[in-house]
Amino acid sequence: MLFSTFSSRHEWEHYIACDGSPDPTIPQEINTFMNLCREDQNKDIQLVVEKGQQVLNLIEKLQFFLLDTPPSEITEKEIVQYQETILELQNLLHQKYNEATEHLLKTASMYEDSDTGNMQAVIKDKNVTFCIWANLKKKNHVFCDTHHGFDLPKSLAVSNVAVRILHTHYDHVSPLWLQCQSVPKLEVLESKESTHHSKDNVEELEEEKKAAEEPNVPTEEEAHSDERKVGKKSHKRIFYVLSPQIQEENNEKEDEITDENIVDLQQFVPVGGVYHIDALQLPPQVKQVKNWNMVELLDSGLEAYRYPPEESDDTPYPPIQITLQLSDNVIYCEEPVIARWDPAGQQWRTDGISNITYETQKSITFEMGAFHTIALLQNVHLNMPYQAWELRPIGINEALLTVTTVFAEVQIQIKGNQCMVAAVTVEEKDVLSHLTGRWMCPITLRKVLKEAGVNIFPGEYSYKYVSVNKKAPLTEVRAYQQMALVASAFAFGWSKWNLEAGQDQVVFKVGEHLKDDFVKDWSLYMFNGQRALKLKITETSEAFSKELEEDSEFHSTLYHMLKDFASKEAIDRVSTANFLFIDVVFQLLLATRVLTYS
Repeated sequence: MLFSTFSSRHEWEHYIACDGSPDPTIPQEINTFMNLCREDQNKDIQLVVEKGQQVLNLIEKLQFFLLDTPPSEITEKEIVQYQETILELQNLLHQKYNEATEHLLKTASMYEDSDTGNMQAVIKDKNVTFCIWANLKKKNHVFCDTHHGFDLPKSLAVSNVAVRILHTHYDHVSPLWLQCQSVPKLEVLESKESTHHSKDNVEELEEEKKAAEEPNVPTEEEAHSDERKVGKKSHKRIFYVLSPQIQEENNEKEDEITDENIVDLQQFVPVGGVYHIDALQLPPQVKQVKNWNMVELLDSGLEAYRYPPEESDDTPYPPIQITLQLSDNVIYCEEPVIARWDPAGQQWRTDGISNITYETQKSITFEMGAFHTIALLQNVHLNMPYQAWELRPIGINEALLTVTTVFAEVQIQIKGNQCMVAAVTVEEKDVLSHLTGRWMCPITLRKVLKEAGVNIFPGEYSYKYVSVNKKAPLTEVRAYQQMALVASAFAFGWSKWNLEAGQDQVVFKVGEHLKDDFVKDWSLYMFNGQRALKLKITETSEAFSKELEEDSEFHSTLYHMLKDFASKEAIDRVSTANFLFIDVVFQLLLATRVLTYS
């Protein structure tokens, strides 16, 4: 089914879901939902954890809507509305966890552990790990079910205090721009057929006209234009150009971080979720008077236990030791950076944390002078630049994109309008099995891989932190379009000569590939966005040369260049390729930017 706009598709998907959940893009529905949640007096922690899934689903829908809606179909007012709704839902969810924590602590004495004399509870879910400990008998504790633990200073160990470690496997603490970060978007420029074109485009336009006269031959324009697919009578031409976000340099001077303790979120990001580590005042406990359970009610609600005390003098207070078990669903290729959240400055900071002991892929122990919200951060560009990449067809409207980095090899399978993580290999071992085999859209795939610590998707300012093979933006994008157009029958791969070709040219390996085996015959092609040619050199040549292959000539598109040497079967497969498959291939090539970051 085809939809005229993204919003109409969203409305249809919400309608057929028929799951009783509100539409988060409609203020009346989502406001009613949030008000009902706030009025809900059921504070059972297990129920709050279960209902939290619905809130997370609504947040995810809004984030997806912000990332995937074309700029022409969403207004600034709607963007602000969706962002405000996301923040309200995040605050609502954390509020419900606080209410459930207070309710649980009021009855702490009823859940006293027979061995330790203290109260403890551990609730594990795919989204959160909730650990609570109440100091009834003044002893320290380790949560055996999670291997999270703490060692309290003596002044705390003899106090009426509770310690909560709420590990959310998502990040609702970092700034919203980080949570809703997208790949650099394309701007679509429309013009009528009568638009005057530059001389450089004349040859390309003539060849496209020639191609239009041939039956069943897709041009670059047909592959990416919904108007050619939906309405044949349209006379608009669609051009894709890079927005300023993807351009390697812009004239705006970014604010530089001068405090070395502030985390640069363009270079380091939280992976594995966020750990809310809180010391809480132990509320009055339930008392049994005959057949009645009586408890003193306080208007203050859940109160934090201040450590060190506000009125403390300059005498240093002993630190709190924390041990966190690392998640099995995240790859830490290097020792993670531990940071604490600074609510006043709205930033992650590394000061106030000391004596760090890291046990590879298992646990991390550290000390901090107060209770903080903690995150384990990893270098965003750990897997960049890539060592190699390959895109090859494995069936009708199916392809496999392989990106090889210093630490891992990532295989992404594409089929129709979906993709999935086929394999992630680290030190010859398959990891992240919980991600493999799940079909999803490209946006979701980027999200889950980033959350798992495998980031192969350059950001807006990645060029500042990675030594890149700089290419002209328009050349790069057109190359991805042309590659996606013929990806159903031709394999593409990394070439060392791409480094020598200059900014205005890209060089890659190409081979016809119709069977599911290794590509045997590779050839080198060079493309500058308007001209494609086959090179005489090979990967093993001693020096780079732009000399053309004998008996070949240049063309304005890669499709027509390959057509000179391809078999009829390959051209037929390209002609019948599904446009949704072509679009997914293009999205992934643009997201990974293999021609620049290899």
